This record gives sequence, structure tokens and C-alpha cells, in this order.
Amino acid sequence: MRSYNQYCSMARALDLVGDRWTLLIVRELLTQGPCRFSDLRRGLPGIASNLLADRLREMESAALIARHDQPPPAAATLIDLTDRGRDLVGVVRELTRWGAPLMIGPPDGDEFRVHWFALPLRHLCRDGAPGEPAVTVRVGDLYDGCDIIAEHGRVDVRPCAAGRRPDATITAPPQVLVALFAGQMPLPAARAQGLVVDGSAAALQRLLPDRGRTDA
Repeated sequence: MRSYNQYCSMARALDLVGDRWTLLIVRELLTQGPCRFSDLRRGLPGIASNLLADRLREMESAALIARHDQPPPAAATLIDLTDRGRDLVGVVRELTRWGAPLMIGPPDGDEFRVHWFALPLRHLCRDGAPGEPAVTVRVGDLYDGCDIIAEHGRVDVRPCAAGRRPDATITAPPQVLVALFAGQMPLPAARAQGLVVDGSAAALQRLLPDRGRTDA
């Protein structure tokens, strides 16, 4: 781990989290929750296994992550953020917000994982019918996705759970998902460009910004 060797809180913070991949590892643990090495590897296309192992060792030494052995029958080692590591949620949130305008263009061959969208969705979605019963909309699937839950005016985004039955499941090209939930594309146009809604369209409409609900 290289250091800027500056007596400055920003420089010292970047000493710990400024290396390539470190904040993306934090992103994965914030969106996936405690997970195995293989789960992290799958969510970080392009990183070599040895580099991921090195970054995790550095983060563990800095008390940003901890490892926990899961008892049988799972018998797996789970990696999770410590309280200190979870304090980076604000940093990740602001970087996500700051980078949002850069998502206007198409992916152009970039890798995409649906669960990466979980953090922006927490700020893009609104409960448009707070007096109605709770609804759950699944974006993607159990392997790569997230569940958006609206209840009593609040919206939560969680990793997909096998025992949770969504009111609707949606899939779409990544640029369509971004435009729909950012309020840049109404639902009918999103459907025309590849959005598939399996289940209640009304549940999805409830979560969208005002423009996304227009003419749905």
C-alpha cells in the first residue's frame, strides 16, 4: 500500500481506499452484504484473483473488513465490512451521485451487473402510493439483481432473497434501466426498448419518478 506521506486527513484516507478496486470492493459489500470470495470475484469483472486477495488483506489490516467462518452445512468464509468500513457508505453514495451524469451514454461494451444499480435505486425510487399495501419489485434475478420494497412511503433496496415473492420482476438493457429510473424515459418507451415486466406493472409504476409514471 503506497502512501502520499501527507499529514492531511484526505491524503490519509486515500492511503487506505485510494488504490484501484478498493472502493469497488466496498460497493460490492454494501450491495451484496456478507459474501464469499467467489461472490466478490463475480461482482468485480476484470480483477485478478491474486489482486483481489491482496486488496482484501490490505483492507483487513486497515480494519475495513473482517472475515467470519460460517458453520456447516454452508461451511464458508464470509467477508463483511466492519463498522469503520460501513462508514464509507456516504463516500460511495456521493461518488455514485457525482458519476450519474456519466451514465447518459450507452455501455459501449462495458461490463454491467444488475446489482450495481442497487445503490442508485435507493435514491432514485419513490413510493408513489404510500397508503397502499407494500410492494416488491425485483430487478434482475436471484443470481444478479436486487429487490426494491416500497412500504408506508419508504423505499428500501435489498439483495434478492429466495423467500421473498416479488409483485413484479423486470429485466431490461442497462441503459434502459438507467433512463427509466432516472425519470428520463416513460414506461411505455422503456417497454418499446426492451423492458420486460413479469407481474404487476402498477407495482413498478409506484416506484418510478413522476415522468416514468406518465402515460404508463
